[in-house]
Amino acid sequence: MASNSGIQWYFDDFEVGQVLQTGSRTVSEAEIIAFATQFDPQPFHVDHDAGAASIFGGVIASGWHTCSMMMRLVVDAFLSQSASMGSPGIEEIRWIKPVRAGDTISVQLTVREVRPSRSKPDRGVILLLWEASNQHGEPVATIKGLGMFGCRPAPSSL
Repeated sequence: MASNSGIQWYFDDFEVGQVLQTGSRTVSEAEIIAFATQFDPQPFHVDHDAGAASIFGGVIASGWHTCSMMMRLVVDAFLSQSASMGSPGIEEIRWIKPVRAGDTISVQLTVREVRPSRSKPDRGVILLLWEASNQHGEPVATIKGLGMFGCRPAPSSL
């Protein structure tokens, strides 16, 4: 699947049922608080006492932080080496279990649907299920999202 451009994944390379794995990432309390302070400053994300008094029993990562970490894992493992043309959107996000300081998450991607574009034959759209788990194998979040990918270029004739 490799080409001279460094792209290893084109639209043509995806099949329904295909599974891709990412690496993992451990999150620290400082990262949780820094992200939440800037983007989601709810008390249980930024304050020890408020977190302890909450239904979570401690500081937890914002769901948006969890999604951001998932995105980074997917980019590092796969998207940075693909003919990605962005995403037309997310269909669903679920935050299943709080992510806490010291948790290590990884993501599994499953191809659910592969649709060639009817109007632009140089690309297609893929429906992916992203499943993030912690170090205990417990699910922490899922995303059902669409990705647009370029097709493999036709070989040039000499």
